[in-house]
Amino acid sequence: MGLAIAEGGITGNYTQPSKMTLGEYLKRWLKDYVTPNLAPKTAEWYAYIVHTHIIPALGNITLTQLRPEHLQRYYADKLASGRNDGQGALSPQTVRHCHVTIHYALETAMKWGIIMRNPADAVMPPPIQRKQMQTWNESEVRCFLEEIKKSPYYALFHLLLSSGMRRGEALALRWRDVDLTLCQVYVTRSLQHLKDGTFVFKQPKTARGQRSIALPPATTLVLREHYEKQAEIMSRMGATLKEDDLVFCHSDGTPLQPSSITHAWEKLVKRSGLKYIRLHDARHTHASLMLKQGIHPKIVQERLGHASIQITLDTYSHVAAGLQEAAAMRFNEVFSMAVEDDAADEIH
Repeated sequence: MGLAIAEGGITGNYTQPSKMTLGEYLKRWLKDYVTPNLAPKTAEWYAYIVHTHIIPALGNITLTQLRPEHLQRYYADKLASGRNDGQGALSPQTVRHCHVTIHYALETAMKWGIIMRNPADAVMPPPIQRKQMQTWNESEVRCFLEEIKKSPYYALFHLLLSSGMRRGEALALRWRDVDLTLCQVYVTRSLQHLKDGTFVFKQPKTARGQRSIALPPATTLVLREHYEKQAEIMSRMGATLKEDDLVFCHSDGTPLQPSSITHAWEKLVKRSGLKYIRLHDARHTHASLMLKQGIHPKIVQERLGHASIQITLDTYSHVAAGLQEAAAMRFNEVFSMAVEDDAADEIH
């Protein structure tokens, strides 16, 4: 049921704005706005934040009486050490998630005419604390791939390291999305696994997310071998491998769980004896290696599917610093050659 605004309040089964609590509103927001309009995984995430963190602490406050000081005090309490409201302290990142959720929900309440202003506008959430990025160099990548050659996940991890694709994007690939002749892979969707056990394929958030990625010949060869093995398995089962079948899946064709892929990565990295990096750091490794090789950031942006080149530059600013030094040295070489040429002209 949608939200109907009438003179003097909200019609239907909705509590009057003057009496509605933040908790009651958030439950309606999840039901009537988040679930129908957002991706299932995103809706699941908002529901978790609302029910686990926000409602237990702030849910009893009347929505129209919610003030910036309520939110600021809540953020401060949850960042402090020790236990608060029976739940304990939260990390700065989780508090920011709470703030983003509250702000988004109250913006919707304003559009619906329930409140006149958004109290979250006047609140300062904790600053973003980015996790330190860990990446491998070229020799470490080669060593890892050599170490996992016998693993059933070899082709998947080879692709992630050589393409910069996200985990969900790779797990959503069908054979129709892979061109083994032109060495291309086409990203058109992503796989999500919900808490109820269902799998969902969703479109990229932005137009940049839907893209083609050129593959190295070595990766194309690995994928070709993977195709042949998969076709052989299907043949033994009395079936034929079709273009709509998933590239990476169980023997019966069902999707792989993203979490199981992450666990497999962790085990293989530990077994390899290399410096530990997360599965998502395979994407960072790909981007960092490309930038260090002098590939233009615009190309890196397109391969990663970033919405803008600024995101790429901000994310890999540590690599960009090294590129600046390399550029300065190249200019130095040019200037040195020019000085030498001038000196030679004077001699002659």
